[in-house]
Amino acid sequence: MKPQLKDFRGCGTAIVTPFDGGEVDYQAFARLVDLQVESGMNFLVPLGSTGETPCLEDDEKVRVLEKCREHACGKTLVAGVGTNSLRHTIRNIRLLENHGADAFLVVVPYYNKPDCRGQYEYFRAVASETDKPVVLYNVPGRTGVNMTAETTLKLAEIDNIVAIKEASSKREQILEIVRNAPEGFSVFSGNDDETLDLMRGGAAGVISVASNLAPALMVALTQACLRGDWEEAARLNDRLRPLYKNCFIESNPMPVKAGLNAMGLIKNELRLPLVPASENASGIMRDCLKGLEII
Repeated sequence: MKPQLKDFRGCGTAIVTPFDGGEVDYQAFARLVDLQVESGMNFLVPLGSTGETPCLEDDEKVRVLEKCREHACGKTLVAGVGTNSLRHTIRNIRLLENHGADAFLVVVPYYNKPDCRGQYEYFRAVASETDKPVVLYNVPGRTGVNMTAETTLKLAEIDNIVAIKEASSKREQILEIVRNAPEGFSVFSGNDDETLDLMRGGAAGVISVASNLAPALMVALTQACLRGDWEEAARLNDRLRPLYKNCFIESNPMPVKAGLNAMGLIKNELRLPLVPASENASGIMRDCLKGLEII
């Protein structure tokens, strides 16, 4: 039987990591987590690509996760640990497993471009190194390679592989996983703008970027989907469409951080090779948030 995670459906936020003067701003991060909890977020995903984790030091990863745990009020935390090296991924698991993670998010290895055999063996090896649940993450736009439904479904038979964040935008592939997954295995949209369609097809929810900025609206959307209120879900989805688009007018999380800065929550600061959003993108985000009556 697969391990169960508390309230692991609906919306989970892939939360940003704020910086101030080149250092992680842990106080601002705590405020972001507080906002998520107050908005009814189902679960949180710290230390993912939206959190600029490749540019964090090990001690920073630990402190970010501990601060998230401290402020999460018992919410499930799915910590990002994936790299393109099995040894480094396992090292991240060892680093974080005793600091508040309930589960681990593991991306398909990027840059290496492994085939289906390499993907399967990699994830099987990762899962064997922890008793905690593992969530797969397929995002070909960042990794350079797609993980097929066949490979995902084969991995889904492993006891502690419990879900996938699917950001391939391959609708039929994703719905094939939904239809054929074993009991206890969940599929989450990895793209905000595909949430409604995939949840209508049976997906469990979304791991969201937009919910950094509009957590209450994203929670309302996914809850409407879960109870089958498709009219309300469509209304909310239409309202959120501009935000979905504008969160990616430049590389994630550049626009999101500009938006959070406009909300007065964080400094508009990133670590190289990412830079703050352009003046044009920042203006678009401000206008979008005003349109949603967030600022």
